[in-house]
Amino acid sequence: MYELVQLTDRCFYVQSPAKIGVVRTGEDEVCLIDSGNDKDAGRRVRKILDERGWHLHAIFNTHSNADHIGGNRYLQGQTGCRIFAPGMECDFTRHPILEPSLLYGGYPPRDLRHKFLLAQPSECEPLTAEVLPEGWEIVELPGHFLSMVGFRTPDDVVFLADCLSSEATLEKYGVTFVYDVAAYLETLERVRAMKAEIFVPAHADATADIAPLAEANIEKVHEIARRIRGLCAEPTSTDEVIEGVFGSFGLAMSFEQYALVGSTVRSYLAYLRDGGALDVRVSGDRLLWAATA
Repeated sequence: MYELVQLTDRCFYVQSPAKIGVVRTGEDEVCLIDSGNDKDAGRRVRKILDERGWHLHAIFNTHSNADHIGGNRYLQGQTGCRIFAPGMECDFTRHPILEPSLLYGGYPPRDLRHKFLLAQPSECEPLTAEVLPEGWEIVELPGHFLSMVGFRTPDDVVFLADCLSSEATLEKYGVTFVYDVAAYLETLERVRAMKAEIFVPAHADATADIAPLAEANIEKVHEIARRIRGLCAEPTSTDEVIEGVFGSFGLAMSFEQYALVGSTVRSYLAYLRDGGALDVRVSGDRLLWAATA
């Protein structure tokens, strides 16, 4: 863990819970793609850079989940590097309390205010094409989170952030976090058709052929949608659907899992409702979901 893996002359990643891209942009200058999950990750990355005499000048965050921006504050404080993030992710990076608030649907209790969901704030600037190193391209990857992106470097390495889970993760957990199901499926279809020298998903092995993993993720989304619709064969409340998903996939309930899986289930309910597969009605003081004919 926290070993530097070389991909090309100028592209590397740090093997960590969420892979951290390292790209040389000059003789001794580098930028990062994401920064790890906490201050300790930042320290480990800085040690790797210092051992090679590399100076960090920028961090390009793919999105604002805590495991991708957790090292920002430490690294920015130590090196003075600039930090960039796309769209709404920039606001969430500046104000990380927004992540657990979104997941919980209100001000989060202390059970959700920990480093795995709540990073330290950092000074962040909007990501635009103009601030990228020469030859880089932004790859739009919405769906997993608000405005997530990846990057294609000049040597044709594509960093894919969290748009794909490994097959082992899909098998073990069944339900992975998704904010916008329709956008996520569109992203997966585009990624399935992509070609590159090598792809680097944050939570799966680097590979030259991304299509099989994209297909596995697409099928898992459809499976989850089918199961949720099946749970609504009779009018069912949101919490009853969440309970059914935990039981169906054999998930262990905890406050954090309730927030993550519960938020994802609500996103699937919205997706099915917008697609006409579910109806929603009010019965007394309960909001109920029901499969359409």
